[in-house]
Amino acid sequence: MTTDIPRRAGRTAALVLALLIGTSQSLGAHAQTAAPTDALQHVDPQLRALANRPTVLTDEIIRKAHAAPPPLPAPSQDPPVVQKTIKGLDGQPDVSIYVVNAKPGAARPGILHTHGGGYVLGSAKQYLWLIQPIAKALDVTIVSVEYRLAPETTYKGSVADNYAGLKWMYDHASELGVDRKRLAVMGESAGGGHAALLALEARRRGEIPLAFEVLLYPMLDDRTGSTRQPAPYAGRFVWTAPQNRVGWRAFLGTEPGTDKVPAEAVPARTKTLAGLPPAYIAVGDIDLFVEEDVAYAHRLIEAGVPVELHVFRGGYHGFNMLVPDAAVSKLYEADLYDALRRALDIRK
Repeated sequence: MTTDIPRRAGRTAALVLALLIGTSQSLGAHAQTAAPTDALQHVDPQLRALANRPTVLTDEIIRKAHAAPPPLPAPSQDPPVVQKTIKGLDGQPDVSIYVVNAKPGAARPGILHTHGGGYVLGSAKQYLWLIQPIAKALDVTIVSVEYRLAPETTYKGSVADNYAGLKWMYDHASELGVDRKRLAVMGESAGGGHAALLALEARRRGEIPLAFEVLLYPMLDDRTGSTRQPAPYAGRFVWTAPQNRVGWRAFLGTEPGTDKVPAEAVPARTKTLAGLPPAYIAVGDIDLFVEEDVAYAHRLIEAGVPVELHVFRGGYHGFNMLVPDAAVSKLYEADLYDALRRALDIRK
């Protein structure tokens, strides 16, 4: 695995890279091979250094990752981060959350964040480096949920954890400095899938009005890579169809792409998207998820939900995290910040 990672991303980005593409030898992965030249031609030139062909993700690798998670540096306190344990939903265990940039008594937007990792890897703590700059730049409070991972739990457990985090944030808005009318959900990859599921769950329960949902290269459709094959050159880097099947199988508790898959577990299988909050969707044009994300945006439009869709040329899965100093990554960040400012009425 290449070590040419921008200093801005630092050691945590290297860890994210290892988790995304399964290259950490401590997890039992195999050595990587060079990326095929024809596929590399579709990658933004500034992203090619980290465009390695991914290794295999297996149930055994997942078990080892859960049994011995890699050590992490203490999070920065700029802006402040506080870890809390909150009560889960009825019949569910307590939930750990990270509260970023709380300002009691203020009335600012709030974002409930769900981290990525294919539904089977990652943690809220590992993604603090990604969300702290957003909280600081926009002066918002962000709560990130340490939801339970598959296969230890299926979608039911993690959705319950995330909703418990959202409800806690809503109920404690005053002490967090959050305006309940400017509350959003946001996530990357599987976290984007969780953000979409959370918006659907909030709609179903009717307790918490959401102002915005931010779905960043979200994992929305179990059929991708199983019964539906990706477009040429999509999904050749970082996260592939075989990995996708492993993640969805663990999350669903059944084989993806079949008629046994519960629609409530898969945003793309939801019968109607009407009544959801306005959405922002961003994805690279060679990401495995590009077609399902564009299709979801189209369905939102058909349902009368305001949506903004950004497709970034030459971007593979997670490109903004892996090469944050690339021009396309800076464009991705600027577009995201602009969308949040407009949707949540942020004047900063």
